[in-house]
Amino acid sequence: MCITRTGLVAYEEENLINISEREQPGVLYLEDHVPGSVYEFGSIVMDEKAMIDFASQYDPQAFHTDPVAAAKSSFGGLVASGWHSVVLATRLLVDHYFSRLANLGSPGIDELRWLKPVRPGDELSVRLTILEVRPSKSKTDRGVVKGLVEVLNQAGEVLTTWKGANIVLRKNAG
Repeated sequence: MCITRTGLVAYEEENLINISEREQPGVLYLEDHVPGSVYEFGSIVMDEKAMIDFASQYDPQAFHTDPVAAAKSSFGGLVASGWHSVVLATRLLVDHYFSRLANLGSPGIDELRWLKPVRPGDELSVRLTILEVRPSKSKTDRGVVKGLVEVLNQAGEVLTTWKGANIVLRKNAG
C-alpha cells in the first residue's frame, strides 16, 4: 500500500500514477475518472483530547468521553465517535481530492459502516475506489462519480466505509 502525506496517489490497472498537485497541476474532471481506480491519501492522527472534546459536544456516550467508563465497556477502552472518524476522513478527502475536483456537490452517501473502533493515537488514512462514472443524460456539462471510501488505521485495517456520489463537471462541455 502506498500512502502519501502530501499528495494523491492513484492506481489504475496496477500502474502507479502520482497525481499530486506538484507533479500534475490542474482540475480533475469527470473524464479523468476510471472505474476501478484507487486513490490513497492521508494521514491524520486521532488525538485523545480531540476525541473526548468532539464526543462531549456531539456524541456524549461514556465510551467516547470517559476513559475509566470506556475501560469497563465492551470496547475495553476509549473509542472515537464514528462521526468524528467520518469528519477526519472528510478533511483528508477535501485536502487531497475534492479541492482538485471540478465538484458541483454531492447528493449524499449510502451504506455508512463503522466496522472497527478508532482509538486514541490511530493514524488514519483514506482509500477511495471509483465505482462508477456516468455522464448526465439531461445536463451534458456534468456527470456523476460514485466511489467507495474506506478509512484505514496504521495497520491497514479498514475501520469505516461509505459509498458516496459527486456531481462533477465534464471537460470542454458547453
